[in-house]
Amino acid sequence: MASALARVPRTARWYVRELTGEAAYEHYAAHARRHDPGGALLTRREFERRRTDAREADPREGFRCC
Repeated sequence: MASALARVPRTARWYVRELTGEAAYEHYAAHARRHDPGGALLTRREFERRRTDAREADPREGFRCC
């Protein structure tokens, strides 16, 4: 019972990070390291900039005014 209760905050944190996209960089880095171990990784700032640019360029995402 105690171990199940200890998992609740961890599970909630994981869920929120996945839902908000906060974990996207970690997913990208793990994928990049798996598929190209010697390759250069984008910095978190570069990754987020590209992610934002791609989202704003996609007409299915809707209009963003600012």
